[in-house]
Amino acid sequence: MMPLIDLSIVLLLNFHLTRVILTDIPNLGQDKPRRFLNGDTIPIQLQHPADQNFTVLFLQETKDVLYLGGTDFVLKIDVDSNYVMETFQLNKSANEVCSQGPCRNVITVIQEFQDSLFVCGTNGNKPQCWKLYSQVGNRSSEIVESYEGTGISPYVYTQNRLSLTVEGDLYAAAPLEHDGSSLQFRRKAGSRTNVWMYDNWVSEPTFVAASWVRRKEDRDNEKIYIFFREKNSDSSPEADPWVTRVARVCKVDEGGSKRFFQNTWTSFLKARLVCGYPKESLYFNHLLDVYVLHADNWRDSRVYALFTSSWNSTAVCVYSMADIDDVFEKSNFKGYEGDIPDPRPGTCVQNSRGLPYATLNVVKDHSEMSEWLHSSLHPRAPFYVSSYNYTKLAVDRVRAADQRTHNVLLLATDTGKIHKCLELGSETFIISETHLSNHSSVQSMILSSKKKKLIVSFAEEVFILDLPQCHHYNSSCAECVLSRDPYCAWTQNGCTSTIMEGIQNIIEQTTAVCTAAFDEPKTLDERRQETVRATQAVSRAAHVVPLGVPFYMSCPIDSYHATYVWKHVGGDTSSCQQMGSQCLHLIPALKSGSYGRHQCFSQERGHTRLVAEYLLTMPPAPDPRNHSERIPVWRVDWVVLSAAAAVVVAWRGD
Repeated sequence: MMPLIDLSIVLLLNFHLTRVILTDIPNLGQDKPRRFLNGDTIPIQLQHPADQNFTVLFLQETKDVLYLGGTDFVLKIDVDSNYVMETFQLNKSANEVCSQGPCRNVITVIQEFQDSLFVCGTNGNKPQCWKLYSQVGNRSSEIVESYEGTGISPYVYTQNRLSLTVEGDLYAAAPLEHDGSSLQFRRKAGSRTNVWMYDNWVSEPTFVAASWVRRKEDRDNEKIYIFFREKNSDSSPEADPWVTRVARVCKVDEGGSKRFFQNTWTSFLKARLVCGYPKESLYFNHLLDVYVLHADNWRDSRVYALFTSSWNSTAVCVYSMADIDDVFEKSNFKGYEGDIPDPRPGTCVQNSRGLPYATLNVVKDHSEMSEWLHSSLHPRAPFYVSSYNYTKLAVDRVRAADQRTHNVLLLATDTGKIHKCLELGSETFIISETHLSNHSSVQSMILSSKKKKLIVSFAEEVFILDLPQCHHYNSSCAECVLSRDPYCAWTQNGCTSTIMEGIQNIIEQTTAVCTAAFDEPKTLDERRQETVRATQAVSRAAHVVPLGVPFYMSCPIDSYHATYVWKHVGGDTSSCQQMGSQCLHLIPALKSGSYGRHQCFSQERGHTRLVAEYLLTMPPAPDPRNHSERIPVWRVDWVVLSAAAAVVVAWRGD
């Protein structure tokens, strides 16, 4: 005879399991990700030999090569296979001791500069830079010591840093002092003159991003835009203590003359970057990340800025480069009441050393614009506001099967998840959430638009995520269309990476396009493939259950934008009770009318789909002449009984 198991133990285990599931999966709703995907299914991962406090990524898209910098090393990685092609060791001497233990060299900067890969690190609190040369033919790899790294790399990895290369020139922002102070944006090395900022222009800044915006028709008027946070000079009680800024400098700026402003930016201007609700004077002031989506016409380029707030919300605001440039070209200078000198302060000129004092004095003392920079694309509110704590942002431009170009936002949360979001005018549709890590938040993230891959670095590993995750929508044409994923389209081979002849409907999300396609004649092989997909997509089970015992049925949730119902064939229809990633139907005690076929249907945007099916039958009466068939009822239904009881406990919230 089977040993009896304490029912309370089984109930407790089931109860705790359901609690764990419920904490990580949200309720159904249009404001949630439509699909939840697991990072365990991603084939390309790279485990670090030891957890990293900090990592930095650099992508050479022309060569499909990724460089990853950590503590004492730089890895050269093939983007397609995640194969480590080379390892560059940049160890600080183990014999040296720093204030917090053995000296380590945390790599903080990786750029293509001059004729090599340019790498800088903390170098045991003595910043240093190197040139790395990869192995070519019979020539072995080489590490050559280069610039002293102060002003390029911070002294410790937790300090702020920023770097950018433009036409052979290196721009950087890093502390000049050990305590993290004297932080400013400079042109540090290259063919042009080294220039830096005037001390009074910024107050306790944190630099977030810098971008070179090209102008094909006017190369000498190209500018570098810098996005940062700083302490507000307005100390009144109602003023925000910290504000977000965008600044710009001219690429051709060589600084002033020997008499005035030598080696100092002559074109530096800054403006307040506003994200929020202007009518209510409610703003997101803490800038977290910036992604510039460049366009052929520089004025159409877009700046996506990620902000957080004191009330635990995050927001994305979108600005056109035309918005930004108009403020710098047309606004008055804050605190300046005289006539605007000629040339206008901030203008790019061929010989900055010859600028008149009147122009330079305005830049020196009144570099801030009076007008705040709002988004003309979304003037009344941020483009996207969320209760998720996003930390990183990237934006991809995708040409879909509907012949339209769509922008897709890739947002990293503080809990190791990636949200893929479709930009639909003034609305956002969260296509999916991919859970990559349970252990840490994202350290670095970089997009390969060419390869349609997102590289995400954590303390313990690196993921290379293919953005077209079309196989998750492969059950039917309707599911592929409802995904609203511009990377995917329905073809005779199922839901695949976008093919221009494929079926997709991003804007309306209507499955009628599938009906029209299905009206066309199909080959026998195509009909067989559709039948197999439809069959595989349905969860089916048969159970023999005695009268009077509780029984529950589960239906897997594929889309969190759908509604789910249970139908008893020939009987009643009941709503679905969500528990984690399942929709449940509980029968407290089976009656004679409970037997038969129970089906779970999902309904979304007019499309109804069978998701799960249960066939419940009554056990046959045992033959009294055959004693071996006398099986106690509790043996047959113990698992069913305990699981159903656990569902009752979890629903009640006991």
